[in-house]
Amino acid sequence: MEYVNDDLLVESNNENVADYMNRDEEETLRQNDPIVPKVSMMFNNEKEMFEMYKRYAYHIGFSLRKQNSKKGDDGVLRYVTFTCSREGRRSSNASGLLKPKPISQTGCKVRISASSDSHGMWRINTVHLDHNHETSPSKSRLYRCNRELSANVKHKLEVNDMTGISLHKSYNSAVAKVGGYENMTCIEKDCGSYIEQVR
Repeated sequence: MEYVNDDLLVESNNENVADYMNRDEEETLRQNDPIVPKVSMMFNNEKEMFEMYKRYAYHIGFSLRKQNSKKGDDGVLRYVTFTCSREGRRSSNASGLLKPKPISQTGCKVRISASSDSHGMWRINTVHLDHNHETSPSKSRLYRCNRELSANVKHKLEVNDMTGISLHKSYNSAVAKVGGYENMTCIEKDCGSYIEQVR
């Protein structure tokens, strides 16, 4: 092995070129890692802050929701809190049910709180990032906050619905087009809801 410019590794016998290429791909992925929220981070608007936190949640593997927000006297949003969707505790009101629904709330304390200043800039005031449950990055695409129908899928669903093609076949066609379920940004239920809205 020879080292050239301390940055480029040249293999004299080409045995580990694949290892070198894999290491290069991993470095590229690390550069695309989401920004970790921190106190005092500033954003131009609430949407920019939400998108940053949403990318972070997607990467870590949890679903988020807006828990609290307050508007000022002028009707403009001034304060917002985003939490893990497992925040809080749900109590069961019904007793003696044969099949009670599973409770997803675990009292998770993960959250960010932010407020806007007089110039409309948003500042993160509070950050808690420790979950009391397991996270699942492989399931991130299935969480409601991450699912969306692309314009292409919407158009195809509408056309197929008008021609009488079943929703299941339309969805499977979209799955085949993108190369599998793992590449879909929506689930079949989302497609059904969209068709019901359009009809």
